[in-house]
Amino acid sequence: MPTNRVTMRQIRETLRLHMQAGLSYNEIGRVLKISKSVAGKYVSLARVAGVDWDLVQTLSDEDLEAQLYRPALPRSSHQRAPDFGMVHQELKRPGVTLMLLWEEYATGNPLAYKYTSFCVKYAEFARRQQRSMRQVHIAGEKLFVDYAGGTVPIVDPLTGEITQAQIFVATLGASNYTYACATPRQTTADWIDAQVQALEFFGGVVRLIVPDQTRALIKTPGRYDPEPNRIYDEFAKHYDCAVLPARPRHPRDKPKVEGAVLLVQRWILARLRNRRFFSLGELNVAIKELLADLNQRPFKKLPGCRRSAFELLDAPALRPLPASRYVISRWKTAKVNIDYHVEFEGHYYSVPHRLVGARIDVRVSGNLLECFASNQCVASHAVSTKRGGFSTAADHMPASHRAHLEWTPAKLIAWGQRIGVSTAAVLTWQLEHRPHPEQGYRACLGLLALVRRYSAERLEAACTRAMALRAPHLKSVTNILKSGLDRQPSLFPATYSPTIEHENVRGPDYYH
Repeated sequence: MPTNRVTMRQIRETLRLHMQAGLSYNEIGRVLKISKSVAGKYVSLARVAGVDWDLVQTLSDEDLEAQLYRPALPRSSHQRAPDFGMVHQELKRPGVTLMLLWEEYATGNPLAYKYTSFCVKYAEFARRQQRSMRQVHIAGEKLFVDYAGGTVPIVDPLTGEITQAQIFVATLGASNYTYACATPRQTTADWIDAQVQALEFFGGVVRLIVPDQTRALIKTPGRYDPEPNRIYDEFAKHYDCAVLPARPRHPRDKPKVEGAVLLVQRWILARLRNRRFFSLGELNVAIKELLADLNQRPFKKLPGCRRSAFELLDAPALRPLPASRYVISRWKTAKVNIDYHVEFEGHYYSVPHRLVGARIDVRVSGNLLECFASNQCVASHAVSTKRGGFSTAADHMPASHRAHLEWTPAKLIAWGQRIGVSTAAVLTWQLEHRPHPEQGYRACLGLLALVRRYSAERLEAACTRAMALRAPHLKSVTNILKSGLDRQPSLFPATYSPTIEHENVRGPDYYH
């Protein structure tokens, strides 16, 4: 049984691509770099267990594993396969269609495939052929994306500084319908934002997107096993499509977009060569006008134009766009501290206290921060820019304000008392000046950790000085130790007591 997160993520992705995106086992194998028999095994396990995609999304990795791994039913077929090599060649002859070839194959053959199976299996055969052979692109299947080699200068109207705008190009496989726009650079955000705009321009979603193996999108480029980065993978999941990067230095893997790039350079960029642009928006307006003309230009050897071919072939086959537009996310892996908070850009966000010590994934999308454990969202917060601040949900706190049995305010203060009265007073101050004591745990542990770097005597002296200065903060104590001020004469007579006496201060006895 699979026990690692990579395998469970692979199973989830297989089920999504098959159940939600409708990809075949062969296509899933090519996308995920697994054999199609393994993809089929995962789907078969889900069918036997009665697990659909809606249920998969509600299960943790552990629950999904328990549901799937039951004995699968064997499958077999006695149907006689046709010679698809002959079919592929016959299709190049004028007037020959798949329907005609199927009728000839099925006549007098009681074990023949039905027409739908015949078409599906031929499509699988055709995708396995050498890329140098003529590719038969299925409507709504592939979107090829790339950047043109040429750029367009943008002049800053205030400073006169010139920057080079990059030109993104996307084209659909079946109709050659083309989209182009300008972006500031070729960063991950530029690549993905341009693809979002392209899908909205086409008004639907394809099943496969074929990009270059650019570092902005592909975490581990390679000839056989390229892996998209997490942001691009999340983009693909949002639109329920798959990513199939082209091999390095193999332009025939994406001939459609290579041709479209040449057309954009000749029919759009060449026409704009003598114009001066002062903003990216102004350039994109000009590109949009010329793009409409490009898509209306008649084919030389085929009837119609890109626009008419799109309306006939690709438009009906595209799947609907999701209800919401994709927003680029930032990800981070973080360990939950004993105060059941995780840190992101200097601010601390709470998660359920049962996750103390666990490693979780943190995702920030716009103004929302989400925390994930075992692929399940366990907490969400509004993003805060207050460094050192806390965002704490009441239902994340443990009962009786206890982080867990090992750490309590009383234990921390008792630990400080073994060092000295002043150290205990600083720890008490940290716990007293938080909405809940657990939020002071992090500062208390940081204070006590100074013993390892300095000595207990020096820490006690530094805490005495900090209390005298009315600055009982971790940063103040640390600075006193670093500068050696703890070795300087005391600021107050020896009779001075660091204990804080006030009717609103509960004192260490409160925590027992």
